[in-house]
Amino acid sequence: MTYATLMVHLEIGRSNGALLQIAGNLAQRFHAGVIGIAACQPLQIVYGDGFITGDLIEEDRNEMARELQKAEADFRSALEARAASIEWRSTVLLAALSDYLAREARGADLVITGVASGNVLDAPRAANTSDLVMQVGRPVLIVPGSTDNVELNRVVVGWKDTRETRRAVYDALPVLKMATHVAVVEICDEEDLAPARMRLNDVVAWLGRHGVVAQLFALPSSGTDTAQLYAIAEEQNADVIVAGAYGHSRLREWVLGGVTRDLLLNARRCSFVSH
Repeated sequence: MTYATLMVHLEIGRSNGALLQIAGNLAQRFHAGVIGIAACQPLQIVYGDGFITGDLIEEDRNEMARELQKAEADFRSALEARAASIEWRSTVLLAALSDYLAREARGADLVITGVASGNVLDAPRAANTSDLVMQVGRPVLIVPGSTDNVELNRVVVGWKDTRETRRAVYDALPVLKMATHVAVVEICDEEDLAPARMRLNDVVAWLGRHGVVAQLFALPSSGTDTAQLYAIAEEQNADVIVAGAYGHSRLREWVLGGVTRDLLLNARRCSFVSH
């Protein structure tokens, strides 16, 4: 199992240097091709008391064209010498950006993206990270804006005995095989520690059969699981946290579980997630 094709999502109008650096590193490690992708929405025409002049619409169209061209130029400059092949895709559309990205990911093994700010004013340029993860049907490597570069050598797996976590660990196997240190962590109630160790023994044994040497940690819950998981990742000097993204549909919106939501929206280190 490997990643033959990566897709890196660039948010226009901001620096994407960390994303491109990480995409380049992974492309070299896996001898992979890379698809660069960007999307944005035009100004929305307001009916009623307000209106948008033709000049503003034209200015917005020109600005989007410039930003998309710059994103493509940055992508090609960063990846041409590092990837087995490169391809660029971009569009301006009225639909949600995450819908477009999810459709285009059909030709990729792994999607690399930043963390959307969540600011409604940024919505025309930034895909909703939560929606993307839940729709894309591919593993997603989420890179926080404060990250300059990640070697992905030290990995913490946040284990929950769920379908989504099992999917995430399987999808992360190529990264886990290259890591120099892997810790599998389950945070649970005190009375569940013994069953947790049995579960983690199975996970560690399974990883071992795939050539991944891992340590297990079953820890009693104290405070919030996210804060505790981050503290462990800090202790382990982890480059990335692997976790399952889980949720359900409510009023056509994806509602993520607490740990998943915090990993996506308050990321301080890279997260590798699958749904």
